[in-house]
Amino acid sequence: MPADFLLRYGEIALKGGNQRFFQDTLVRNVARAVEDLGPAEVRLSFGRIIAKVEADRVEAADRLRKVFGVVSLSPVRIVDPQLAAFTDEAVAMVEETLAARPEIETFKVDTRRADKRFPTPSMVASSEVGEAIRRRFPHLRAQMKKPDLLVQIEIRDAAYVATETIPGPGGLPTGTGGKALALISGGIDSPVAAWLVARRGVTVTPVYFHSFPFTSDRAKEKVIDLCRVLAAYAGTLALWVVHFTEIQRAIQLHVPDALRVLAMRRTMMRIADVLGEREGARALVTGESVGQVASQTVESIAVINAATRLPVLRPLIGSDKTEIVARAEAIGTYEISIRPYEDCCSLFVPAHPRTHPTTLELEAAEAGLDVSTLVADAIERSERTTVSPRGQRVASPS
Repeated sequence: MPADFLLRYGEIALKGGNQRFFQDTLVRNVARAVEDLGPAEVRLSFGRIIAKVEADRVEAADRLRKVFGVVSLSPVRIVDPQLAAFTDEAVAMVEETLAARPEIETFKVDTRRADKRFPTPSMVASSEVGEAIRRRFPHLRAQMKKPDLLVQIEIRDAAYVATETIPGPGGLPTGTGGKALALISGGIDSPVAAWLVARRGVTVTPVYFHSFPFTSDRAKEKVIDLCRVLAAYAGTLALWVVHFTEIQRAIQLHVPDALRVLAMRRTMMRIADVLGEREGARALVTGESVGQVASQTVESIAVINAATRLPVLRPLIGSDKTEIVARAEAIGTYEISIRPYEDCCSLFVPAHPRTHPTTLELEAAEAGLDVSTLVADAIERSERTTVSPRGQRVASPS
């Protein structure tokens, strides 16, 4: 049985002359989110997106609520834009809702008349529908603020009637904000940072640094699972898995213990520079937050930045751990991130890390490394894997 949805977007409406580009991109992304469920029709209508999907309503709604750019959505019944028609439909839908939620005591009707050819003013239509609901269900009372049940009627090319509103992630459609590489460690922070940047329309390419046998293949699987969650919001992702073992061994041999994590992060930035050029990325994304760990002091961040030519986006820079964990739980990455498989940096945290380093100090510490050869070898041995929301495809050669 087909499921019909009305999707609302937010700041796209403020885009002026570029608005149609954002709208068209969002329509494509919505269609892509449900394309494997069955035939679907997705179109614009008076500032809304209408999606008709030949699929289970719950499954379709779960896909659609994760599309960046969607502020909210409602499963709807579509009827003729006539007062009698949508009044009858609203009463019927309230009856169905009460059967599932008998605790409901208050309601409100909100009518929006986008198509001004409909002659009845919105407030009058809401009053008429509300009176019909009260006659049919005398125990219900109207309440304008925070009602138990909100009945929404939107009059556009047809009348769309809804009794449920599902929040979406908001933001801008994926593909409207350029490209960036996101360094994903497998911890709590970096997937949240990648999600936040992707929410601004940026096409994100995750990069994971794998140091087998220092880090197990279970750690790699954890990162793939994290990318699968991100892909449910941002669409299919290209994941780079970088071979980092030899670099880690070289740093252990040649770099003082207190500077090793910083040397590793600087080398990651150099590798990301090369991969960014291949991917057409114009920025890097990390999950750093000032002061959270020793390598995230302002001085340490400056030293890490000095190793890359690309701007580094740090959307969590002012967040505390509680805020980051709450976001991770909300988007669905937290339970994966806390699996007990550590990333390459966390395994080599020194007992007394240098918290106020300088670039000259790191350059001196790295003098014994053949950085260009190590970087080239790591990239040569890396793999580029395509991760979709519901699976992982075969790795392609780097």
